[in-house]
Amino acid sequence: MEVLLSTTYFGPVQWYQKLHRAEHVQIERWESFQKQTYRNRCLIATTQGIQALTVPVVRGETSLIKDLRISDHGNWRHLHWNALQSAYGESPFFEYYQDDIRPFFQNRWEFLLDFNEAIREKMCELIDIQPQVSYTEQWVENSPSLDYREAINPKHPAPDADFVSKPYYQVYQQKHGFLSNLSILDLLFNMGPEGIFWL
Repeated sequence: MEVLLSTTYFGPVQWYQKLHRAEHVQIERWESFQKQTYRNRCLIATTQGIQALTVPVVRGETSLIKDLRISDHGNWRHLHWNALQSAYGESPFFEYYQDDIRPFFQNRWEFLLDFNEAIREKMCELIDIQPQVSYTEQWVENSPSLDYREAINPKHPAPDADFVSKPYYQVYQQKHGFLSNLSILDLLFNMGPEGIFWL
């Protein structure tokens, strides 16, 4: 089974499930950037509920994902890392993984796609999955692959019979109930090496 995915910033559990279960994954390089998607945002659980963390991008030069630059506007790296520390500092595995995750908020990447791919590679290493990944060579309107480029979406997710969000321990579960399909970081910090069993 071949799957076509958009790039993601610490993508949701559903995205990583596709990555884990597919025989081969193509990551889209030639699509136009869309705001308010997982391409540059992730969702985490905080004491107030779900919070979106968004990477600012430089608009105007190009809208192609492969050429999209990250903006240094607003001290976002510091803000995102503080949000993660606040949200997951009490989680069972934050201390164990923080040294693996912190460099993404200390170092600078020029392009969003390169940044997201570095994150994906590290997440795959930490969760212990070895997907076969390549990148699209051109825009394909109607792909013969299972196309999840638009389906995995924070605002308007498409129905996905293959994805059932199985509850796992979350720090704020007593307050908010189980919050499904959050960033892979939520699964990693709460479940650690067992996270793979939820994919």
